[in-house]
Amino acid sequence: MRAGCSADAASPIEAVREGLLFVITGASGVGKGTLRSRLLQRADLFYSVSWTTREPRPGERDGTDYRFVDRAQFLGELRSQGFLEHAEFVGHLYGTPRAPVAAALAQGRDVLLEIEVQGAAQVAAHFPQAVLIFILPPNLEELRRRLIRRGTEASERIEQRLARAAEELRSFADFHYLVINDQVERAADDLVAIVRAEHLRSRRYQPKTSAPAPNSPL
Repeated sequence: MRAGCSADAASPIEAVREGLLFVITGASGVGKGTLRSRLLQRADLFYSVSWTTREPRPGERDGTDYRFVDRAQFLGELRSQGFLEHAEFVGHLYGTPRAPVAAALAQGRDVLLEIEVQGAAQVAAHFPQAVLIFILPPNLEELRRRLIRRGTEASERIEQRLARAAEELRSFADFHYLVINDQVERAADDLVAIVRAEHLRSRRYQPKTSAPAPNSPL
């Protein structure tokens, strides 16, 4: 069930039928994928699967975590303007298909994107109403430990990711919400709270057209 304002049939307001676009981003290794999975279990959101040219990590599934494609496929989709956003990150391309996001929003569904920081800035430019959420590590040393523990990349690539993370952290003020992923369940609770809070904002509602004017007799 979608989180929102609880109002009975006699309520003078009704929800505006429009989907909300939630964007989760943050440094590589911060736990975006884990938090995305926890949020999808607890909130009614359409998850838009991104494309990437990197190889799958252990446990990742094509079409569920990412659509894994080669560089030629990705560039062909990019030339046809099929991406809402795209970015290159430490040698790999990432992009969000435009059509599924537009279709879900038009149907009034909430959409969740899990993308790179560079791509989040592009989405914000196209969708000023998007809700931008920045996932933070407790500190950079913990982020280093997580990347090493993941065991999927050489030390040189890990250092590249850490250097990029230090740069990205400076942009945190451009986001609407900050969530520190020091404990997964608490961070997931924070994400659920953000979804609920956004549905309770007054701009998500409008007066019912059948409601009487304030000064008219009942």
